[in-house]
Amino acid sequence: MTDLLSGWQPAPAGFKHVVSVSLGASKRNAREEINVLGQPFVLERLGTDGDAKKAAQLFQALDGRVDAFGLGGADLYVIAAGRRYTFSNIRKLVANAKLTPVLDGSGLKNTLEREAIAQLDPLLNWRMQKVLMVSAVDRFGMAEALAKAGADVVYGDIVFGLNLDIPLRSLAALRRVAHLALPVITKLPQDWFYPTGAKQESSVQGKGTRYYAWADVIAGDTHYAKRYAPRDLSGKTILTQTITEADRVWMQEHGVARLITTTPRIGSRNFATNVLEALFVALSGKREALSEEEYLRYIREVGFRPEVNEL
Repeated sequence: MTDLLSGWQPAPAGFKHVVSVSLGASKRNAREEINVLGQPFVLERLGTDGDAKKAAQLFQALDGRVDAFGLGGADLYVIAAGRRYTFSNIRKLVANAKLTPVLDGSGLKNTLEREAIAQLDPLLNWRMQKVLMVSAVDRFGMAEALAKAGADVVYGDIVFGLNLDIPLRSLAALRRVAHLALPVITKLPQDWFYPTGAKQESSVQGKGTRYYAWADVIAGDTHYAKRYAPRDLSGKTILTQTITEADRVWMQEHGVARLITTTPRIGSRNFATNVLEALFVALSGKREALSEEEYLRYIREVGFRPEVNEL
């Protein structure tokens, strides 16, 4: 356990410390110092390259030593159509965190990303946009907001998650799939359908490639969007959240015209919603997830807005 934290440093005195333990690639690790509403923070990401055992050990080793955990590369919960579904194997993975709260970003996705869609309407005019959401059940707030804004949306959950050419073209269809599939899916290992570790660095061409060509905007998780993308994304807009400098280079190489992240860059990167949700919980001093109203209040106080990059 000592070797696990070799080189790790706690935050300086007076700082709050947020650590995201991620099943994703360790080469995406980051550590940034920021000030939020007068409170200094250390935001840190520790990737485990898909090693669930190592992730569980990190939660145990750092429990009580940091103010809040983020959970990266996996969802603990999915909030869809007003219901919350829990991934059984992920609940076991975070069980070693007894003192420090663990946030997976699901609460913030359901608030911040709805807000971002509304904020982007003057720029994009959603009624004129064809949008491919590569996966929507894990970002139901964004899915509902896009439908409300009048965008022409294809929800790709079945196309990309199950490799079946069955695009979902309405929110009603997405809700039906969520209610039928999520009770089953949440009992399965999450890496069966979400890329972790080395899978995040490779692309797979499949039945969904043609929907990228159809869309003006590709929306959703960065890893999911990259994994199933064709080589040519000329003129496309990517709407996502977690972005590193390597991701920006990838998008430029693929011809992406515009990159929009739902939050601004912090230091050298855009941190994932799990990190930001953990930040707000740590800022509040609470030991549990906040309400939607509390998240929205912090989003507006901090002034988080989408960041638009013309590539």
